[in-house]
Amino acid sequence: MGDVIRLATPLTEEAARSLKAGDIVLITGTIYTGRDAAHKRLVETLERGEELPVELKNQIIYYVGPTPAKPGQAVGSAGPTTSGRMDAYSPRLLDYGLRGMIGKGYRSPEVVEAMKRNGCVYFAATGGAAALIAKSIKAYEVVAYPDLLSEAIAKLTVEDFPAIVVIDSEGRNFYEEGQKQYRQL
Repeated sequence: MGDVIRLATPLTEEAARSLKAGDIVLITGTIYTGRDAAHKRLVETLERGEELPVELKNQIIYYVGPTPAKPGQAVGSAGPTTSGRMDAYSPRLLDYGLRGMIGKGYRSPEVVEAMKRNGCVYFAATGGAAALIAKSIKAYEVVAYPDLLSEAIAKLTVEDFPAIVVIDSEGRNFYEEGQKQYRQL
């Protein structure tokens, strides 16, 4: 691991391809929330040939369903959801132009192949640090599918949102690389 990399959104393909598995990043700008119910609707919309309710090209989706905000906060706790729940839908959104995903846990080979094909990255947010992560979220606005409640798509304004590049655009996986040194003991 090297220095902390500061990223601004939107995330260009060039910036995404420059990131390597294990890089620590601080993201500033706009990211969107979305979990499996929202992903299903987004993919169904694309399959019908319709326009998405939000422009996801060169954007990052954070797999989160934040708790209600306390006074003076944009959101309550905002920890990552297990990413594998989105794997059935992610390749289609990556092919559409989504550039990054934030969650926790492993991704399917199909998602990794779509990432490599499209120059995308998968970031991990630290599970168990939901209250700390919420401090980097400065604004929260539901922008699509309000009927999904905490699973609605929201626009987040973030400042120095902490994450680690787990899978880079070449398919290198930090989870696997990090385990190799221990397997050899």
